Amino acid sequence: MDDQKSAAGASSVQGNKLYVGGIPYRSTEDDMKKAFGEAGNVVSTSIISDRMTGRSRGFGFVEMATEAEAQAAIDRWDGKEMDGRTLSVSFARPQGDRPPRREGGFGGGNSGGNGGGYGRGGY
Repeated sequence: MDDQKSAAGASSVQGNKLYVGGIPYRSTEDDMKKAFGEAGNVVSTSIISDRMTGRSRGFGFVEMATEAEAQAAIDRWDGKEMDGRTLSVSFARPQGDRPPRREGGFGGGNSGGNGGGYGRGGY
């Protein structure tokens, strides 16, 4: 099992960093630090906010001091309710392991370039 743990720590999972989904929109990083502190030492917290509005997007990251404390935080909070929302807590994946993001809003996707929607052309 030690071989598995060292291999997993090297690439697929960051051992003490957690992804937290379902964070109540009014929660602060201090609230998260206090809540996750029930499971161990919290190194850092960050709640991701919308670039345009500055409002919480309802997810973030919590870094615990050790992998054991991170597991304890998962056991304590995954599937549990905080201020009316159910949290989803798991080990964070490194950025390279995620599927590419699909840009929403302006200019995303394949617009086709068929001249304003008159695609079949010809008279």
